[in-house]
Amino acid sequence: MRTLSSRQAQVKRAAWASWIGSALEYYDFFLYSTAAALILGPLYFPRAEPGLANLAAVASIGAGYLARPFGALLLGYLGDRYGRRLVLCLTLLLMGLSTFAIGVLPTYREIGIAAPLLLVALRLLQGLAVSGEHAGANALVLELAESRQRGLYTSFALSGTQAGIILSSVVFMLLSALLSENELLTWGWRIPFLGSALLVVMGVWVRFSLPESPVFLAQRRSNESRVEPLEILWRQYRFDVLRVLLAAQVSVVPAIVAVFSLSWAVGQQQIARTTMLAVLLASAGVGMLAIPLWAHLSDRIGRRSVFVFGALASGVLIWPYLWAIAQASVALLFVFGVLLAGVAYSAANGVWPSLYGEMFSTRVRLSGVAVGTQFGFTLAAQAPTLALYLTRQTPAEWNPVACLVSVGCALSAVAVLCSRETSRLGMTDLGHPPDAANAQRVRHEP
Repeated sequence: MRTLSSRQAQVKRAAWASWIGSALEYYDFFLYSTAAALILGPLYFPRAEPGLANLAAVASIGAGYLARPFGALLLGYLGDRYGRRLVLCLTLLLMGLSTFAIGVLPTYREIGIAAPLLLVALRLLQGLAVSGEHAGANALVLELAESRQRGLYTSFALSGTQAGIILSSVVFMLLSALLSENELLTWGWRIPFLGSALLVVMGVWVRFSLPESPVFLAQRRSNESRVEPLEILWRQYRFDVLRVLLAAQVSVVPAIVAVFSLSWAVGQQQIARTTMLAVLLASAGVGMLAIPLWAHLSDRIGRRSVFVFGALASGVLIWPYLWAIAQASVALLFVFGVLLAGVAYSAANGVWPSLYGEMFSTRVRLSGVAVGTQFGFTLAAQAPTLALYLTRQTPAEWNPVACLVSVGCALSAVAVLCSRETSRLGMTDLGHPPDAANAQRVRHEP
């Protein structure tokens, strides 16, 4: 009984630590996305052709995703070779340093072409840092939790991500309300970037106090641990990595909602910046609560059905959401924005940490999830740049953007439907074909 209570305490502690760490790290990451969509264009890309400054700034958001596959390979290897906790601390430190550096970076007017080059370089560092965040947090929590609670506890990191979105949106809403446009553009936008340093120090302290995964430690002591994780991943799990990559295309939803629709609504449809930030804030608030509920449901009825519902519903709801922006209807914008990003997408978003993690064995879990998701997220993250290009000549024509999102969501749903249900499997059975899992279970029976 004492052992069970101790295990429950450990998994709860790890889950809340993953919530805090993800909130801080994604506050930094989405802080840049919001600033790029609203502010950074004229400050760092002023020599672009008329109308292309925002496109260049938004494209720099996608540049952060270009580093994520490389970060996944590096941090995935470190996490499966040396431990989950090491990766969690490294990601947070690197994110904090790069975000602080953006806050003190001179503009184009001050140092010329070096300004946008350094900005993109720092965004690349952010992408490198964030590439191991969810995979590391989810691997640690999943390996501590009991099988009937894996969905719920692994979802805490994604719920924390929503908190990071809320925090970054609130900061910019307050700055927009308290400062003039000139103050915001000259120095006000730097405040949240500089303030992130203190938050990151707190997050690293929390993570250093976490225990390492006992499942990982047992795996490292075995002879199998001598084989390189990436070698095993390529040899035995390449199709699972591909499945995760395709399933991750559902992330076109937040890419379009948080970046393209924000820039398009404010710049082209003349909807107030504070209104759009309030929509993002409301959606993230609902999502923060909905994610653990959907994840808990997946512990009861299975991962696949919840994920597929979320992906397909998101592919449908993107149409009325973009239509509401085109009509400049604030009321409908809130309704469909919350239904899309807060409710429907949360079903897929809350389930993927356990769904993807359960596809891999302990010795390659962090690598498999990191590589599959980060290559997939990198592909999906180019959607805002493509959407801005598609609407450049005809800003009112939003149908191609909706089609882009719907295709991504459908592809994601099909990929998950082709996977097997893993919510009822024990830890030793995860990442093995059904026959191998049965044989391994027999070997462990007395």
